[in-house]
Amino acid sequence: MKVACCSPELNVPCLGTPRTRFGSEEAHLILQKCSNFKQLKQVHGRIIRFGLIYDQLLMRNLIQLSSSYGKLNYATLVFDQLNAPDTFTWNVMIRANTIGGSPKMALLLFKAMLSQGFAPDKFTYPFVISACVASNALDLGRVTHALAIKMGFWSDLYVQTNVMNLYFKCHEVDDGWKVFDKMRVRNVFAWTSVIAGFVACGSLDTARKLFEKMPSKNVVSWTAMIDGYVKHERPIEAFNLFERMLVDDVRPNEYTVVSLVRACTEMGSLKLGRRIHDFVLKNNFELGPFLGTALIDMYSKCGSLDEARKVFDLMQVRTLATWNTMITSLGVHGFRDEAISLFEEMVKANEVPDAITFVGVLSACIYVNDTQLAQKYFNLMTDHYGITPILEHYTCMVEIYTRAVELDEFYTPGSALEANHDVAELLHKSKLTNIDDIKKLVQKQYEDLDASELVIDHSSMSSEPQLSSSRRLHIDIGQTST
Repeated sequence: MKVACCSPELNVPCLGTPRTRFGSEEAHLILQKCSNFKQLKQVHGRIIRFGLIYDQLLMRNLIQLSSSYGKLNYATLVFDQLNAPDTFTWNVMIRANTIGGSPKMALLLFKAMLSQGFAPDKFTYPFVISACVASNALDLGRVTHALAIKMGFWSDLYVQTNVMNLYFKCHEVDDGWKVFDKMRVRNVFAWTSVIAGFVACGSLDTARKLFEKMPSKNVVSWTAMIDGYVKHERPIEAFNLFERMLVDDVRPNEYTVVSLVRACTEMGSLKLGRRIHDFVLKNNFELGPFLGTALIDMYSKCGSLDEARKVFDLMQVRTLATWNTMITSLGVHGFRDEAISLFEEMVKANEVPDAITFVGVLSACIYVNDTQLAQKYFNLMTDHYGITPILEHYTCMVEIYTRAVELDEFYTPGSALEANHDVAELLHKSKLTNIDDIKKLVQKQYEDLDASELVIDHSSMSSEPQLSSSRRLHIDIGQTST
């Protein structure tokens, strides 16, 4: 199969002239210096010209680099050039697809590897099992499990742990437990994996018993248990375990703290959220996108937009999730100008918006009955960014039109904000993107309705959540950990 590549005469750093000796050693050195995909293609062109495509190590490096640039198709073309790839090269290709978001292709490669008579080794199985986990391929996972036993690789702890993770991910709790129970050797990773497995399946009490039996615990083990309590709405136990973690002199990591911030969000406890934030500052945690976004979400949902904005402004690095959280927070609380302004700032920062971004923007338009502005951003979303509207977009548009002047005979002044959900669902099913068509359908659906049927009370969405006295926590999280 031919590979599309650039001409070898292009300017490739350190290649020299065509007369310069160019062997495998030189190719490896130049590949290490590649800083982008364009340079890699230039080097690949020279490799082809000098007949080095049969060097498996060189081809593996090309595959790894191509996949690291997100070019899995190109990596596949490189792989297809090989007449007889060895097991190591098959592993590299399977791994590249697994971690590159193409687990089904990884499994197809594994099947092809077996059908062509190449024997897997102990490094093959973890990659294949991870692909089974990502694609919920339980049946193939069982086959791989049996094959690992048959081929004598079952004693490998990493293989066992990955198979155990597969069973828990597919909610085969008994099978997952059997794998763990029969392990002759268990490290911290295996213990933490079984705890996380039971947590994911909702068996928190079993997970806690195993946690207490662990011979040694690390920060990942503590965090897995704390996060389990948070996800299953048992925040008091999460904070109690966190206190014990500090007493045991285990320093929390970013994931631990984010779990606690999310607990504060679920509880609606601004006071406790501030104390966790204070702990973050005193212990010199970096305000990265993961932690920063969680704090913004917590402050917003607990009713303190000023503090949410302060966190946002302090962040050096912002992801799309960060921008979305701040824009949506401003939008749903009625700060239209601030939400729109932040959206424009986001676009200037070359961050490409997604569907969630426009939920925030359209939500901001609701509070000022601005149909023209809503239409502008709805069209921008569908026409410029090519985003297919989701139910939340239609819900915003229905609310806006029911509040607009042209529909004032159907709208009750003073009513709260959520429009008839059924109409939004009808728009969603119709997949309309033309503004005029949307308006016509909204009018048609509401012509036979009473005004009282149009809107459901949702005024609580912008009010500050309250924490009942029975759920207030009085815990000491002011100490620092070393």
